[in-house]
Amino acid sequence: MAIENQIEVLNDLIRINNDRVAGYAKASEQLTEDRTLLVPIFERMQTESMANIQELRNEVLRLGGQPDEGTTAGGKLYHSWMDLKATFGGDTASSVLNSCEGGEDAAKASYTNAIESGDLMDSAPLVQQQRNAQQLSHNQIKTLRDQYANR
Repeated sequence: MAIENQIEVLNDLIRINNDRVAGYAKASEQLTEDRTLLVPIFERMQTESMANIQELRNEVLRLGGQPDEGTTAGGKLYHSWMDLKATFGGDTASSVLNSCEGGEDAAKASYTNAIESGDLMDSAPLVQQQRNAQQLSHNQIKTLRDQYANR
């Protein structure tokens, strides 16, 4: 039972990282201002999540599980909301960064829940390392969001 729980927690993190990749792709697509500054940051965060996914997939396989390929239900709702927001003029840097910060909050919560679950066993160092990197990215997006909100 313990390994199954560990695999499920790791698959949850794969799904949130898939959400993050899709979210930053959507953000890059929708952004209409300051693209030369923000799109490279979004691309870096996509790359970070793709590396996380590969590490998590390898860990699930090592444990004898099947890595998840999907996204979270909340992620699908989040992307739909971003589409709707862009339709009604939500494509400014401030608006896109606000949406990205919401996505980073969800990723942060997922990593915190995974660590606090007690189900990670020997996968805990990997997840903690990814959590620390995600926290830095979260802080960068939050700082940028605040800077653009004060313009």
